[in-house]
Amino acid sequence: MSELWHVSEDPTIEVFHPHHNELHALDEPLVWAVDTRYWWLYWFPRDCPRACFNAKQDTTEEDVDRWLDGDRGRRVAVIEAGWVEPMRSTNVYAYRMPAETFEPWDKFFVSRESVVPIEVAELGDLLARHAAAGNEVRIVPALYPLWDEVIETTLDFSGIRLRNAVRP
Repeated sequence: MSELWHVSEDPTIEVFHPHHNELHALDEPLVWAVDTRYWWLYWFPRDCPRACFNAKQDTTEEDVDRWLDGDRGRRVAVIEAGWVEPMRSTNVYAYRMPAETFEPWDKFFVSRESVVPIEVAELGDLLARHAAAGNEVRIVPALYPLWDEVIETTLDFSGIRLRNAVRP
């Protein structure tokens, strides 16, 4: 397992306590984290709606050509135009978490115990962070037209905070 992270706009968390998350199928209090592979999905202000996608092993060449400009290694994050300024100005912090009590669940890791983070670091300018990692950030007026197409592909995709997206 690679390093585990929890991302927050709150820089003062000393202990993460398990809590219910109504957006996930697990109906028990948990502490959530992601590993380094999916950490980039959280380099956004908390409420920013985003559609993120990249190729996986069984992604078709047709989808790689259409969605990733033929680059199987490309990672793409799509946000709405209204979120560009918050991407530059919101302070977001990454907490590195100890792996001992976490277990995998979907693209996440969960712990049923309280967790004391190992360290916290400010992520800085989020658009610059994506650029430095080689991620492409696309800006659109509304996410849903694109999202409705992406979910029909063979790409690995993640839609986060879509309830906050503009409805065209």
